[in-house]
Amino acid sequence: MVDPILDSPWARASDMEVRIQGWVESFQTREASLFRTTLARMGRYRGMVEEELRAAGLPASLVFLPVVESWYNPSAVSRVGAAGLWQFMPSTARGMGLNVDRLIDERRDPYRSTPMALAYLSELNQQFDSWFLALAAYNGGPGRLDRILRRSGRSEVGHDGLFLQVLEDLPRETRDFVPRFLAAARIGMNPAAYGFEGVVPEATWRFDEVVVPDATSLDVVARAGRVNQRRLEELNPQLLRGLTPAGVSTRLRVPEGMGLRFTEAYAQIPPEERVTFLEHSVAQGETFTHIARRYGVSVDDLRATNPTIQPRRMQIGQRVVVPKAPSVRIQQRGGGGVGLTESEERLVVYRVQSGDTLTAIALRHRVRINDLLRWNGLSRSTVIHPGDQVRIYLPGG
Repeated sequence: MVDPILDSPWARASDMEVRIQGWVESFQTREASLFRTTLARMGRYRGMVEEELRAAGLPASLVFLPVVESWYNPSAVSRVGAAGLWQFMPSTARGMGLNVDRLIDERRDPYRSTPMALAYLSELNQQFDSWFLALAAYNGGPGRLDRILRRSGRSEVGHDGLFLQVLEDLPRETRDFVPRFLAAARIGMNPAAYGFEGVVPEATWRFDEVVVPDATSLDVVARAGRVNQRRLEELNPQLLRGLTPAGVSTRLRVPEGMGLRFTEAYAQIPPEERVTFLEHSVAQGETFTHIARRYGVSVDDLRATNPTIQPRRMQIGQRVVVPKAPSVRIQQRGGGGVGLTESEERLVVYRVQSGDTLTAIALRHRVRINDLLRWNGLSRSTVIHPGDQVRIYLPGG
């Protein structure tokens, strides 16, 4: 079947071919390990993305777009704030109907963001009448591309060749984006031919969907469904704080076969036990005593939950974790630590302090830096700031 992107005559133009081959070589050498990992990881979502592409009547090759956008990592965040498989900027995501706030970021939800990304790509293709230009606009912004085309006097008729004609006027990242995508798609269509033999795609993630009627912590969901909390976080990467919003119903994913068990168990949990932790943003003049009184907890419980915070040096806007559920406060007084679950591991949510680096945090907690990066969807070049959250999984016990 003809693919209008891969089979475009301009994909075989000599100038484009040189650029494509350069990126093929990059994927085979400098980025080979990451590309191999991505080919395996995309198995989680490939079936879903392909089904959405068929439903939308879009080119099948677009299944490889998240390879160059995010390495198929739903938690990926760029240096300019784009996030998710499809690397939506916040304003674009909100304009497409995705929820982006302090608790929920649906850019990170592959099942919500994929149809929105495909709708956006379809709109761009209709606007520019060219898939090459649509991809360039997706990366660099339609407004910028439109201005470049108008300045060059080439805005009347759209075709893939225009991409090469205005190439030098595009930002470097956008200039590279289309040939990089074409290279990734070529390899993805036949990995073994390019040296990626033996890649076993991960199994498609299967799950049940459940609805929680109000604010609920993921560790409560884990206990109610008797499932691993980290697995829940992987299925629900849109929950930035491990907590669903208050006052609204939220749809969550649990491992396949666990939905009914969760629903039955959740109904037995008292409302005051459904949120184990919440976050408080420090206001001017607040102390641990003020915060403890506001939420009806003891100062000792607050200190036990926030061992890295120096109460006399709190800054405005700094986030303090408050142990809300009575059972958690009892656990804290017993020295149980932060984030204990009934799974094989316990989750520590560390608040970045002034002077911290990712390497230092990893060494302090005796975990590998690569694991720390993977758990948080970060890269070695990520800049962290005081008050940021870093998730760390430690052996249970």
